[in-house]
Amino acid sequence: MTPHRAIPAALLAAALLFIAAPRAEAADPLLSQNRPTVASSTENGGAPAAAAVDGNPATRWGSAWSDPQWLRVDLGSTATVTSVKITWEAAYAKAFQLQTSADGAAWTTIYSTTNAAGGTQTLPVSGQGRYVRVYGTQRGTGYGYSLYEFQVYGQYTTPPPTGGPGYVMADPPVTGVIPSTAVPPNTNPPTTHHEFQANCSVSRSNLNDDPIVFPNLPGASHSHTFMGNTTTYAGTTLATLKAGGTSCITPGDKTGYWMPTLLNGDTAVQPIGRQVIYYKSGVIDYRSVRPFPAGLRYVVGSPQATLEDFRNSPGAVEGFECGDSSFNWDIPATCPAGTQLNARMQAPSCWDGLHLDTPDHKSHMAYPVLGVCPADHPVAVPMIEFKMAWPVSGDMRNVRFSSGRGYSFHYDVFNAWDAPTLAALTTHCINGGLQCDPRGFDLYKPDRGAALNENYVLP
Repeated sequence: MTPHRAIPAALLAAALLFIAAPRAEAADPLLSQNRPTVASSTENGGAPAAAAVDGNPATRWGSAWSDPQWLRVDLGSTATVTSVKITWEAAYAKAFQLQTSADGAAWTTIYSTTNAAGGTQTLPVSGQGRYVRVYGTQRGTGYGYSLYEFQVYGQYTTPPPTGGPGYVMADPPVTGVIPSTAVPPNTNPPTTHHEFQANCSVSRSNLNDDPIVFPNLPGASHSHTFMGNTTTYAGTTLATLKAGGTSCITPGDKTGYWMPTLLNGDTAVQPIGRQVIYYKSGVIDYRSVRPFPAGLRYVVGSPQATLEDFRNSPGAVEGFECGDSSFNWDIPATCPAGTQLNARMQAPSCWDGLHLDTPDHKSHMAYPVLGVCPADHPVAVPMIEFKMAWPVSGDMRNVRFSSGRGYSFHYDVFNAWDAPTLAALTTHCINGGLQCDPRGFDLYKPDRGAALNENYVLP
């Protein structure tokens, strides 16, 4: 009988360690990066909600200096959440909760603390939902809440859709684009503008149609005031827009633009004459801006917005103004007699390159973060800025929009530009660093010429 050989002590210890050690599980993926994000407030334009999910440790979300405040990320589909990593700036939360929700309205708390110390926190959690938020109830400093990164990890129950009902795919898609972080060189004289104007008057009014939100459902929306294309209605398509006329001074701009009708009591108030719709660069590297793809459509703002939503929106440039009163986030109660009510609001200018529309009419577009497009919306396109003026003044207490209070102001864009005309204006004015009129002529740099002739068409 062969005697057993003794197992060396070191080998035995290693074997026991191998048996006792649990099998390492693969780390759950990061679900939140570059997903749509909103917050209860924003400290300033350089600290937007989107900066907390952009994967860039140098950017941050900062809130107003009050309690409570929250940041919410939409994962796009229901997921099982297993951990959350929070990287605080110096202004941290001493007391906060992590919460999940199926609908963004009813919330379930999956983590709570009252004695956090800031820094970087990796928190194992167990919860399920499409929306995840950090809800701060007590600040750790006298400032607001400030997050470099809010990272949610887990597994999708159903992956977020990229096609199907409500999705209009770009054909062809634009892929392989890396957002430009370059800074254009200084010029003499300095380049301070990168824009051209579309001057368009009201083309249809008091029509309860919205071909983006309620396609093929005439009368389903609140009343809208339409500009640009003269045929826009509930059944509008790219083909009908191209076949239609336009109220814009540039014949090649057959885009449909619309916004809620302004009402004084029950009387509709329409803008008089051509209104200014700017096409600008929303990114620092204005040379990287490309023309809109044919058929791109989206909604800017929301009829469901609260005053805080509107005030903190990256699209609210000056809010409402009349006379010497400006930066109002609702329609002023009075305006000096003979003045006009003005509104300015900017659109997102970063496109995902894949979709001409998405079910919420927003997710395919994003705002730049500190002048650079996010990685999942890498294509820089013109940033539209509405500058509207309504002839109403005096007692404004009964002035409202068909969608509600002033902060419900929003607008829709359905691109139907003649492609060569839009390309010429984009190249000459935006990429060229000019401040152009609708012809593509910069009054301050006449030596640069114009993109269009005196009839506003390509020469």
